[in-house]
Amino acid sequence: MPTQYQITLCTCPDKNTAEKIAHLLVDDKLAACVNILPGITSVYRWQEQTESAQEYLLLIKANKNSYQAIEMTIKKHHPYELPEIIAVPVESGLPEYLHWIDSCHS
Repeated sequence: MPTQYQITLCTCPDKNTAEKIAHLLVDDKLAACVNILPGITSVYRWQEQTESAQEYLLLIKANKNSYQAIEMTIKKHHPYELPEIIAVPVESGLPEYLHWIDSCHS
């Protein structure tokens, strides 16, 4: 059964970028909640090199109908040439919490 909820993951290079994007998404009613997880280490391939960076991870909880607007907002305000934007479906959740996500949607 398809779900109407998703969590979008996005890494940011610093706290200011993470907070700015989180506030834009919540203030514009694109996301009900954005958690900012500090102190993650990302190891990745970029331009044929193995890189490592300290980043902040955004966990963006939203209705999947907001995905395109979330993606556009992140791309507009993110400093990376290729930001991580990955959405995963929410298979189940506390019904009251899922209804709350709906109530925050524009």
